[in-house]
Amino acid sequence: MSEFDLVIKNGTLVDPERNQMTVGHIGINDGKIAAITRDDIHGKKEIDAGLNIVTPGFIDIHAHIDGYLYSAQCAVLQGITTSVGGNCGFGVFNLEHFFAELGSRKFPLNQAMMIGHTTLRQEVGATDPYKAASKEQVKKMMALLEAAFAQGAIGLSFGLEYSPGASIEEVLALSHIAAKNDKLVAVHTRTDSWAGIGAVKEVVRIAELTGARVQVSHLVYQVGMGMMKEALEVLNDAVEKGLDIGADSGMYHAFGTFIGSAVYNEGCLEKWGCDFNHLFVATGKYAGQRCTREIYDELRANYKDDVVVAFACKEAEVYEALLPEYVMVSTDGAVGSPTPGTGHPQDVGTYPRFFQKMVREQGALSLLEAVKKCTLLPANRLGLYTKGRLKTGCDADIVIFNLNTISDRANYPGIGQPDLTPEGIDYVVVNGEVVVENEKLQDSILPGKPIRDELKRWSWG
Repeated sequence: MSEFDLVIKNGTLVDPERNQMTVGHIGINDGKIAAITRDDIHGKKEIDAGLNIVTPGFIDIHAHIDGYLYSAQCAVLQGITTSVGGNCGFGVFNLEHFFAELGSRKFPLNQAMMIGHTTLRQEVGATDPYKAASKEQVKKMMALLEAAFAQGAIGLSFGLEYSPGASIEEVLALSHIAAKNDKLVAVHTRTDSWAGIGAVKEVVRIAELTGARVQVSHLVYQVGMGMMKEALEVLNDAVEKGLDIGADSGMYHAFGTFIGSAVYNEGCLEKWGCDFNHLFVATGKYAGQRCTREIYDELRANYKDDVVVAFACKEAEVYEALLPEYVMVSTDGAVGSPTPGTGHPQDVGTYPRFFQKMVREQGALSLLEAVKKCTLLPANRLGLYTKGRLKTGCDADIVIFNLNTISDRANYPGIGQPDLTPEGIDYVVVNGEVVVENEKLQDSILPGKPIRDELKRWSWG
């Protein structure tokens, strides 16, 4: 048999599409999986997996990397080979330029992009987050949305908690455009805590009224304050009725976002049952410090883009959120585009923590179930049918990890190192090239590609 570019030998191969695990070898040529076999094959470069777990690369359906190199390096170290940006209503407007620039300078992982509702609002002059867009502004946004889909946006994202004044009319108008173009609609819900149940119902209504494929973003950060059971009942009912609804969620019970946003408006602590001591500053002059009333007021007034982490959720609900079949893993990573030594442990530790906690320690999910939530489920949700599976002809995005040692070592600012690399992710392969080798980033290897989604009209079947 001819020599391959890369061979992975003696791996415990996990195929989430066929629900099978077996021991074998993978041959890779030209960035694609060319052979999956037990025959003795050879390559220009060979990796002996030593019976460790070999899976498709992890697809992070909700992150904020958006082309930032350091954030992408953190992501690939935890096994992410494809990241979706432009979430929570934010992100890049000129996707044509973004994709061209990213392709020319190279990147460690594959990057797809949503187009954000808040970004569209800003382009048409609807800059006050507490006011609805006018009818004329909505018409302009609809045209800009069509153009963004033509440029390759993989979906539409809403950050309704950041634009609480947005009317349901503008949300539905844009969601209709997404439905027509068969694009995913990702929704950071309008509010959290107990009122978040109503906000989840609003997402269900979007699916009902527009026919759009809808995704509830970072579920535990929206309803993980003691009302996860009730929120999942709403989603379970919608899925059972046949609505095309999914959700994603991470592995941490403290979320990070901009202190100047509506999320941190007066009354948030009372709503969460917290006090200022539950808020950790993640970036800026007070990074690593707990908030006080004085620090909170100063940041809100003068440093609105500093990221603050709120310990507002219940850890038990982190695991509860990820049990339903329609919920996949996401990081919400790279909020505020952190620099070395800053950020949130989710930026580098989400997927290792998922396998450590939910598979190895708790046994809450089988290895196959867990792999599916990181690979096949988001791939199918996004229409990326050459990713998320171990199959000849598919993209050679692959993770090799040790299930006995895989773990998250990062911690929150002020407690530990937020970007400390995980343990047990031995190799990460992106488009056939080894980007992580023996747990170490190969920072000169940049095989990632921009993912421009095709413009297509919805049809049945």
